[in-house]
Amino acid sequence: MRIARFTDSEDPRFGVVAGDPGEEVLHVVTGDPLYTPLKPTGETVPLDAVRLLAPTIPRSKVIGIGKNYADHAAEMGGEVPQQPLVFLMPNTAVVGPDDPVVLPAISSEVDYEGELAVVIGRICKDVPRERVADVVFGYTCANDVTARDLQRGDGQWARAKGFDTSCPLGPWIETDLDTDDLRLTTRVDGRTVQDGRTSDMVFDVADLVSYVSSAFTLLPGDVILTGTPAGVGRLEAGNRVEVEIEGIGTLSNPVLRR
Repeated sequence: MRIARFTDSEDPRFGVVAGDPGEEVLHVVTGDPLYTPLKPTGETVPLDAVRLLAPTIPRSKVIGIGKNYADHAAEMGGEVPQQPLVFLMPNTAVVGPDDPVVLPAISSEVDYEGELAVVIGRICKDVPRERVADVVFGYTCANDVTARDLQRGDGQWARAKGFDTSCPLGPWIETDLDTDDLRLTTRVDGRTVQDGRTSDMVFDVADLVSYVSSAFTLLPGDVILTGTPAGVGRLEAGNRVEVEIEGIGTLSNPVLRR
């Protein structure tokens, strides 16, 4: 099931996406599916008649995982971590499909990083690996946009990966997905710059959710980014960056500098 958050000039609403590519419609549901059962309203809206929003705005946090693909760790000049490398991002970093990624004035080296994102569906702590499926609501595409010069200079990653608009999510949440071996591609202005598979992750989704929950209580709507494959590179004002994940869809965002 694909669940989208959208607006058509009213307050944000949720809908279940149905239909063939290019002919999708939203079956509108009441409430927030992270907290209440889905109840169809009977209303349908063409997908191309609405503006998609970030499918979730985390109530508390986005949790990133660094160097979770061996080829990316190598291109960054580092070793594969022995345990997941965890960092936090504020929820103010989150934007949705077609929202601009605004290059911050404090950086001159901003990179794209296409990633699979895990959306948590219930309050949980110390989740054993075998019960991870019970706490995951679904999956979406993410772009872990990174100010590489700030990352080098600060020695930690809060500014580099947490600035406003640095975490696009979308286009919707897919609730029924086997993440063991999905193709993940990133394109800049139509040119493929990353092409990897989730089977190449050092730590898989179950490993990551279990590990992260040993440190943090996870809340409904919290997001875990699972790392990026090799091929990261620079973004410039005027670019359009797309992250496509097999079984989910495509997240697309323009890039600008104010």
